[in-house]
Amino acid sequence: MSYRSTSPPSYTFSVPGFTRAVKVLIIVTCAVFVLQYVDRSLNNVLLTWFALVPNLVALGQVWRLATYLFLHAGFSHLFWNMFALWMFGVWVEEELGSRRLYQLYFVCGIGGGIVDVVAHFLLRPNLLTYTIGASGAIYGILLACAVLFPDRPVFLLLPPVTVKVKWLVLFYGVLEFLFTLHGAGGDGIAHFAHLGGMLFAFLYLKWRTPRWGLSRSYERWRRKQMQKKFDVYMNQRDRHTPPGGWRN
Repeated sequence: MSYRSTSPPSYTFSVPGFTRAVKVLIIVTCAVFVLQYVDRSLNNVLLTWFALVPNLVALGQVWRLATYLFLHAGFSHLFWNMFALWMFGVWVEEELGSRRLYQLYFVCGIGGGIVDVVAHFLLRPNLLTYTIGASGAIYGILLACAVLFPDRPVFLLLPPVTVKVKWLVLFYGVLEFLFTLHGAGGDGIAHFAHLGGMLFAFLYLKWRTPRWGLSRSYERWRRKQMQKKFDVYMNQRDRHTPPGGWRN
């Protein structure tokens, strides 16, 4: 017998803890932010040597493709990036482990930087503008969540609704794509870096995650080959077994 309750369902709100890699990335990024704003002259030095500048990357200063991830333009810029890393990066690290979370973070951040540099060369005349912030890596983390946990619910504060991760990430991806079509750049946001981070997250998961992508396809192919060899062996054994003999 089934029972139907007339009272509304209850919901609980919980926040994730801090996993190791997420904690390290947040601490390092926040420490660099403190250095930026303790001394303005030091901030200028950090921007001069470590921000992502397309023309300088093309001249060989490739370290900028990684270092720009740890620089931020203000507290709000830092807070929302680190908040998203905490909320979604914990899920990814619990699924893939700390080592792969580090890999994914830098692959997406560097990949987003490469896409941003290429976009500057192709679409924008000013190659001395700089890009800073971890958003490229964060958008890669979001895409990884959509792939690994597509139906996991996420509670949004504004508006206060619950949506599945896959729809949330799809919305952000489409929004970033539309911004690039309408000549993004005037708003001061590196939309191409965001899309690049999502693209490289997809490629990383396709190649490196055993449960998804090429690694999984290879495992299935290898099992089939082993099964075929076993079947051939059993057929040959059956042919050479005398009538009435014992087989196990």
